[in-house]
Amino acid sequence: MAGTKPVSGSRAVTRGPTVRAVAAGSVGNLVEWYEFGVYGFLATVLAERFFAPAGGGAAGALVRTYASFALAFFFRPLGAVLFGRLGDRWGRRPVLIGVVALMSGATALIGALPTYDTAGVLAPWLLTSLRILQGLAAGGEFGGAVALLTEYAPPGRRGLYGAWQSFTVALGLLGGAGVTAVTATALTDAQLSAWGWRLPFLLALPLGLVALWLRAGMAETPSFLEHGAGREAAAVRLGRGAVVLAAARVMGWAAAGYTFLVVLPSYLQVALHADVRHALLAAVPANAGFAAAILPAGLLSDRVGRRPVLLTGAVLVTATSLPLLHLLRDPGTSSAARGWALCAAGAVVGLMAGPGPALLAEMFPTRVRWTGLGLAYALSNALFSGCAGLIITEAVRRTGNPDVPAYYAAAACAVSTAALLTRTAGEVS
Repeated sequence: MAGTKPVSGSRAVTRGPTVRAVAAGSVGNLVEWYEFGVYGFLATVLAERFFAPAGGGAAGALVRTYASFALAFFFRPLGAVLFGRLGDRWGRRPVLIGVVALMSGATALIGALPTYDTAGVLAPWLLTSLRILQGLAAGGEFGGAVALLTEYAPPGRRGLYGAWQSFTVALGLLGGAGVTAVTATALTDAQLSAWGWRLPFLLALPLGLVALWLRAGMAETPSFLEHGAGREAAAVRLGRGAVVLAAARVMGWAAAGYTFLVVLPSYLQVALHADVRHALLAAVPANAGFAAAILPAGLLSDRVGRRPVLLTGAVLVTATSLPLLHLLRDPGTSSAARGWALCAAGAVVGLMAGPGPALLAEMFPTRVRWTGLGLAYALSNALFSGCAGLIITEAVRRTGNPDVPAYYAAAACAVSTAALLTRTAGEVS
C-alpha cells in the first residue's frame, strides 16, 4: 500500500498526517488550558466564594485560592508519569481519550460545586479535590498531545506540528479570557459573584464532548506503531539528567507564560486596584499576541533550530519584564499603548511556546517520549507556573513591591537561557 511501511505482525504505519489527528492532539489542550485560564481569571471571585470566610481579608483569600491552584500543578508530574507510562506502552490514542474525559468532567463539576455559604469548610476541599484531578489529567495531556503531534509530523515540520499544541493552549487561554470577560461585562458584580462565575466552567462539558469525538476516531501514530508498540520492543531507560535539563530549558516559558497570560488580571486588581472588568480585558491582548506568535515561531524553528528561537524569547522576557510593568502602572499611558504592550509581551512568550514542544519531543526516544517530555514539562509548570500566582501575590503583599512579577519572570528566563546554551550529545541546534 502506498504511503505505508509494514511493521510487526499485520500492522501498517500510515505516513501521512491527518487533519483529524492534528485536531485530536490539539483539542485536549484547548479544554485543559481554557479551564486553567478561567480559574486564574476568576481567582478573586473564587476567593470570595470559597476561601474568604476563613478570614485574613481579600489578599489572604486570594493567596489560599492560588494555593489550591498551585496544588493541582504539583499533581501534574504524577499524572505525567502515570499516563505517560500507559501511553508509552499501550499507545497514544486510548490514553488520550481517558485523559480528556477526566479533565472535562472535573472542570464541569467545578461549575456545579456548592460554595462556602452552602457547604461550609467542605466547599474549598471539594474545589481542591477537583483541582487535583485536573492536575493529574493535565500532567498526562501535554506529553501525549505533543508525542501525537510530533510523531505525525512530516520530515522538517516537527516544530510547526508541535507548535499546534501551544497554539491550542493559547486558544484555550484566549477563550477563557474572552468568555470570562464577556460574562463579567454582561452581568452585575452581584450576579457574577452569586452564580455567573459558574458559566465558564460549565462550558467545558460541550468542549470535552467534542474532544472525545475527535479522539475516538483518530488512528495511532506511525512512530509508535513502528518503534514503540508491543511488549517485544526493547526497554529504554528514562535519564534523570535529560528530564532536569529539559525542565530547565522550558521553565522560563512556564513562568513568563503564567505571569503575563494568567496571573496578570488578579495582579492588576490587587496591586494596581483595577476593577475586575478592565483587569480581565487586559488578558485578551496578551493572549492574542501569544497566539499570533506561536505557529510562526514553530515554523521558524524548523529552519533555524529550536534553541535560537527559544533563546530569543527568553532574553527578551528578561530584558523587557520590568519596563512592561512600569508602563502598565504609569497613569499617563493610554489604553491603546497598554494593549499593544500586553500584546507584545504575549508574543515574546509565544517565541518560547512555538518551538518548545518539538524541542522536548526531540530530547526523548519514542519508547519514553510521552513520559519524558511530559514529566519535564510538568515539573517546570509545577514549580514555576502553578506557584506563580501564589508567589507573586504573597511577595507583593509582604513587600509592597509591585515589580515582583517582572523579577519572577526574568529570573526564570535567565535560568532557561543558561540551560539552552548547554549542549548535550547528539544535539545540533
